[in-house]
Amino acid sequence: MTTNNSCITQTNLDGVLPLINRGKVRDIYQVNNETLLFVATDRISAYDVIMNNPIPEKGILLTKLSEFWFHFLSADVKNHLIAIGDEIFNHLPFVLYDDLKYRNQLKNRSMLIKKCKLIPLEVIVRGFLTGSAWNEYKKFGTVHGTTMPQGLKESQEFDKPIFTPSTKAEQGKHDENITKEEAIQILNGDVKLIDDLEKLAIKLYSKCKEYSKTKGIIIADTKFEFGIDEITKELILVDEVLTPDSSRFWSLENYQVGKSQDSFDKQFLRDWLTTNKLNGAEDVDIPEDIIEKTRAKYEEAYESLTY
Repeated sequence: MTTNNSCITQTNLDGVLPLINRGKVRDIYQVNNETLLFVATDRISAYDVIMNNPIPEKGILLTKLSEFWFHFLSADVKNHLIAIGDEIFNHLPFVLYDDLKYRNQLKNRSMLIKKCKLIPLEVIVRGFLTGSAWNEYKKFGTVHGTTMPQGLKESQEFDKPIFTPSTKAEQGKHDENITKEEAIQILNGDVKLIDDLEKLAIKLYSKCKEYSKTKGIIIADTKFEFGIDEITKELILVDEVLTPDSSRFWSLENYQVGKSQDSFDKQFLRDWLTTNKLNGAEDVDIPEDIIEKTRAKYEEAYESLTY
């Protein structure tokens, strides 16, 4: 276990459960043939690179916010969540609860999830012209290869949300924006699956966007991930949902078209990296003031959306 004050940067269960993957943020353990343990650490990545130092309690905030959205969307889509909070320990070897060195690594930052067949795409929905979409539009007048109307401004809301998938790269490689046609190729020509993903993702985004406005937050865009239930063949919402790691959250009160926005997500860290010409750089130490401001933004997003 690697800790930094109140941070968990890497878990170590000493083989009590087999570690099957260590991603940019989450450590994933196999519980049995049907279930996995998803542990959100406090690691933070930007531009597909993990920073040297973590954000205190970030993994706890991500887990609690994902739990909120899983329940909020439960009438619209099934998800992979089996247990969360202290309930996870009812499904795990007793030593993981009994021994504090394990319990403290898992408590409040873990989800017990159902295994399913993962769809190898990042399912991104954009409601506003920002980020990589804005950069592409400025150069080519397109978003993910699709021609857009002339004269759009930075942070302008689209007439309707748009589906803009990307590749799901392995750690150390970069996700790439792709067209819908390229996404169909990745899924072996399964046009119906792509159409179903697009329809469902836009429905989920739109519902959450309207809710968030009542809380003073604009969801500018978000990334969903889906799997397929191998028995029922239904689409399943997986991974994290509408967190500051996977979404852009803006202040509704301060929103203005034609400029970048006040945000409650890791865009703040991205901007600091870009300003210091560190975007994409390895071995980056984040200054303490940037760590604290990033943590505050994550906490404000969680509290604004859930209270």
